[in-house]
Amino acid sequence: MSATKTYDVISTIIAPDDKLELLSKLEVGQLLNGSSGGLYEMFRRCSLAVLNCDADLDDGHVLLERYKSFEIHVRQVERGIKLELIDAPASAFVDGVMIKGIHEHLFSVLRDIVFIQDEILNNPNTDLNTSEGITNAVFYILRNAGVLNLLRRPKLVVCWGGHAITRHEYDYTKKLGYEMGLRDLDICTGCGPGAMKGPMKGATIAHAKQRVHHGLYLGITEPGIIAAEAPNPIVNNLCIMPDIEKRLEAFVRTAHGIVVFAGGVGTAEEILYLLGILMHPDNKDMPFPLVLTGPESARPYFEQINQFIAETLGIEAQQKYQIIINDPALVANTMRTGIEQVRLYRKAKGDAYYFNWSLKIDQEFQQPFAPTHENVRGLALHKNQPTYLLAANMRRVFSALVAGNVKDEGIRAIEKYGDFEIHGEASIMDPVDRLLQAFVAQGRMKMTAEDYRPCYKIIK
Repeated sequence: MSATKTYDVISTIIAPDDKLELLSKLEVGQLLNGSSGGLYEMFRRCSLAVLNCDADLDDGHVLLERYKSFEIHVRQVERGIKLELIDAPASAFVDGVMIKGIHEHLFSVLRDIVFIQDEILNNPNTDLNTSEGITNAVFYILRNAGVLNLLRRPKLVVCWGGHAITRHEYDYTKKLGYEMGLRDLDICTGCGPGAMKGPMKGATIAHAKQRVHHGLYLGITEPGIIAAEAPNPIVNNLCIMPDIEKRLEAFVRTAHGIVVFAGGVGTAEEILYLLGILMHPDNKDMPFPLVLTGPESARPYFEQINQFIAETLGIEAQQKYQIIINDPALVANTMRTGIEQVRLYRKAKGDAYYFNWSLKIDQEFQQPFAPTHENVRGLALHKNQPTYLLAANMRRVFSALVAGNVKDEGIRAIEKYGDFEIHGEASIMDPVDRLLQAFVAQGRMKMTAEDYRPCYKIIK
């Protein structure tokens, strides 16, 4: 029997830079110590994910098993706080010193978890049972993270796409990031590897050439997915939202345009989320540039997505986006032109450039969906409902599959209760089944595609 592989670790104490506001003794004592149970464990998991960036791993369960002995503690000192790390992944350090970007991300994790617990979840003035209250919460978290800037003109492009993509597809994301950076556009992604890292990497080179000294590389994540999509150190502003629904709302509220690269179930979830919102009657006249793009090798992927949307949501949904294959410069110009339309629209409406208050997001897209076996079985997957609500329910299917593929709690639930059972009428289930089979065949479910086992069953 072969010996269990070991991983190099480092123990150290680090101090924050000037980006972290002071924490009270109450915050440190009540929220971030070993006796705080779930909150401490969330802080530990998110911190471990940040430290494990650039690793070839997208399985939260495996990550926690790999570094079982990792601990992180907040230490109150005379001039503020410090973080004590025990058995942290050595890959986060160079010559014994933590990489600066990772150092910043660790304290961003601390900042956001403290703020969300204290000012959002435990604040009686924040009503998370109403649509307005949820949107306000998203705004408060982004503002606290320093994301919102009154003086910044519209130029933020959100990039969605898979972490398990081919090298050719990854290189294309870099080329497009480069073309957008040359046009002084900023980048926001889910901050992980693959299609979330490539656009930022390309944009940094372009910004350097154009002498753009304050380019924004915004990463938005949430505790459930952060281990599978660890923030890459290029991200210069990391923001952690409480759940996937608020993460998605943060993307579309801050975006001035969205580019979608090839991906898997997580990317399909994001596409369905945005199309459902854009098809709401209140948003019919709102400009929102949306481009699906990739190299020639990704053409079959986008043809499948386009066909899936036609069969489930119809032609109206297809009219909300463009598909541009193998032309990064055209995509970048399309984004720049579309964003100018967004600027003129918001100026005419008196809406903010930094946060899209006018966008109508129905509560069906905002309420957190717990991907339990019972909830997945009970989804309304039929066409006898408004199309935007069908999109909301289909989005939940793919959200459950993300959990079953890469999230620790989802993987454990599959191990305990078996595969998710997805029930629905044939006109919905047949396209879903074909799309998922294509994802499996193309290796788009996980990085370790060769041994992927589906975590679902389609029942018509």
